Amino acid sequence: MGRSGGADRGGGVRRRLLDPVGDRPRQRHALDRARGRGPLPGDGGAGPAGRRRPRVLRGPAVTSGLPLLGQRALNRALLERQLLLRRAEVGVPDAVAHLVAVQAQVPDAPYPGLWSRVAGFDPHDLGRRVAELSLVRMPSLRATMHLVTPDDALALPPLVKPLHERVFRASEYGRGLAGLDLADVVAAGLERLRERPMMATELGRELAVRWPGREPVHLGAAVVYGAPLLQVPPRGVWGRTGRARLAEVGATLGRPIATDASPDRLVLRYLRAFGPAGTADVRTFTGLGGIREVVDRLDLRRFTDERGRTLYDVPDGPLPDLDTPAPPRFLGEFDNALLGHDDRTRILAAEHRSRVLFKPVRPLLVDGMAAGMWTSGPDGLVVRPLAPLSDAAAAEVVAEGERMLDALWPDAERAVRFEAPA
Repeated sequence: MGRSGGADRGGGVRRRLLDPVGDRPRQRHALDRARGRGPLPGDGGAGPAGRRRPRVLRGPAVTSGLPLLGQRALNRALLERQLLLRRAEVGVPDAVAHLVAVQAQVPDAPYPGLWSRVAGFDPHDLGRRVAELSLVRMPSLRATMHLVTPDDALALPPLVKPLHERVFRASEYGRGLAGLDLADVVAAGLERLRERPMMATELGRELAVRWPGREPVHLGAAVVYGAPLLQVPPRGVWGRTGRARLAEVGATLGRPIATDASPDRLVLRYLRAFGPAGTADVRTFTGLGGIREVVDRLDLRRFTDERGRTLYDVPDGPLPDLDTPAPPRFLGEFDNALLGHDDRTRILAAEHRSRVLFKPVRPLLVDGMAAGMWTSGPDGLVVRPLAPLSDAAAAEVVAEGERMLDALWPDAERAVRFEAPA
């Protein structure tokens, strides 16, 4: 199998620079129908739906009178809702819609992450959807690049606009354009993008002709942060490379941007994919303000965690048994399973935070927790555990890694090698 507990060297990937930053009523889509109240068909297994009653703890830590959810319960709930306990028997668009948005700062990051979540995942199918714009890459949540459905590409802009504007004003780009009418800059940028897609740097150079003396990169960033834009293919298409060329979302998709900025539906979707969660968690993922008022008016269940924080959840949110097995899972860079909360200890131990969080590394989950990083190359996979793995866990990682090689890199050596703990 090509596995070694030592420092065998395998093929790695060159680190890519991050991309520059560069409603309709909810419909019951296929993922809702497939999930219902019971577990999805697929690999792994959590037992019958009847075992999915909330497993809550009670004790002196509970001062609010609310049921207490420990770290293990929160971990298994997150994995279930992130489709990481068992692969979902749904199409990729339904999985992306359920997850709200899939991190795509690194162009290939969605591919291993969705392979770990969707049964029968074919990277070329996702690549075709990106090429056809039936899935869209755009700066959205947290002002970072995400893969979203066309519906969400049109629905999210009015919700994330205030955050994008705050981020821009606080940045060197915004400070560099002090005194300019930014609405004029954005309008001029959109006029040029309607002629042809451009990279932000190229757009900035064109705008600098009208605003001489201003830094082109600052002018380009004003449009990126100030208007709903998407990246056009082939960037993000499996097996291809492409520059980060931008186009206007509404004009490219041929549909108008939504005007409804009500956050209620987004908060409910977040809880379905990441809950139970506190208000700080919701703010971290969405960038929205006023979350306390939103959760107060919604019909939500309430829990508390071991720190005494109030957690909110949708009424039918699954809470798997604590002994539900969690198979190893290979994720892409900046996966939202790790970044989707303010308190990330449900999936990332505090002692490993500095080695994993906000770094362009591909995380490996073992028993539901971040347990290592991995790279891929012609020689197969290299796994760098954060701490030594047991023989049984290492064998499961090798088996899962070999399956991923078969699916994503069939021409690579079918080998999974371990290097010394990072």
